[in-house]
Amino acid sequence: MKGIQIVSTGKALPEEIITNDDLSRIVDTNDEWITTRTGIKKRYRCTQENTTSLAVRAAYEAVEASGVDIAEIGAVIVATSTADNAFPSTAAIVQKELGLAENVLAFDLSSACTGFLHALNVGQALFNSTDYKYILLIGSEQMSKILDYTDRSTCVLFGDGAGAVLIKAADNMYRQINYTRGDTDVLVCRGIGAQDAYVKMNGNAVFRFAVDVLKQGIDEILKSQLQELMSNLGLDMTTFFTMAAKQAVREQALPFHTDMNSGIYGMQAYKLTMKNTNYNNTGKATVSSADEWNDETEWDDISYKR
Repeated sequence: MKGIQIVSTGKALPEEIITNDDLSRIVDTNDEWITTRTGIKKRYRCTQENTTSLAVRAAYEAVEASGVDIAEIGAVIVATSTADNAFPSTAAIVQKELGLAENVLAFDLSSACTGFLHALNVGQALFNSTDYKYILLIGSEQMSKILDYTDRSTCVLFGDGAGAVLIKAADNMYRQINYTRGDTDVLVCRGIGAQDAYVKMNGNAVFRFAVDVLKQGIDEILKSQLQELMSNLGLDMTTFFTMAAKQAVREQALPFHTDMNSGIYGMQAYKLTMKNTNYNNTGKATVSSADEWNDETEWDDISYKR
């Protein structure tokens, strides 16, 4: 079975920056409260931009960086929960704006914060069932339009942005382990026609689930496939986990997740990708733009409250 390889990346951000101090003027919070609990200092919010325009900009950047002929792109997949239209899909608009052929497969995928990872799975499946040479994957969110700015438990956590990657098939190992818990009393945002279509979240429950399944997933991979590989490559546990965790950006309450899981595996938290200080949780755009944002991350020695 074919694996996947990232050829190039791109990102797009709105112009407006919202700091913790800005939020403190509209909701009962302050910089110290947000920073010590989440590590977040600022986030970006759309004014003139939207999910579609951010997706198009990120896609352009990824394609231009690759040097690939657009005629060789076989599919466009946009992972988003904040599409501007019920139809046409955001991906179809990206296809048109980039001037891709009309026989290109283009569709949106919605799966909350894990959507981009699921898009990677779909991309791999397409490589194994078609003759596509390249697939364009985009994570784009305008989270600000589904936030209740009177709810400090959610509005401080999310931001707007987009990330894109161009991928191709490769002869490597690629595997995902997925965990799902569809608890609408824990995390929910109502859909089209709902009067109260805002993010509602039980942060503690989401945090516990994320920490538990991250460790379960790493343990399962190590036990089932990678012990022998690590031995052959001469990698110890700390080196391996550092490499793996850099590709899995912690999102909501990221410092908690990072601190707890890095402690379990005996490594320093600063080695992990920590981009949310300046960008916040951007939903499906978080993972797709992690490599781009990691290049400009400033590492701070912050003591986080649990």
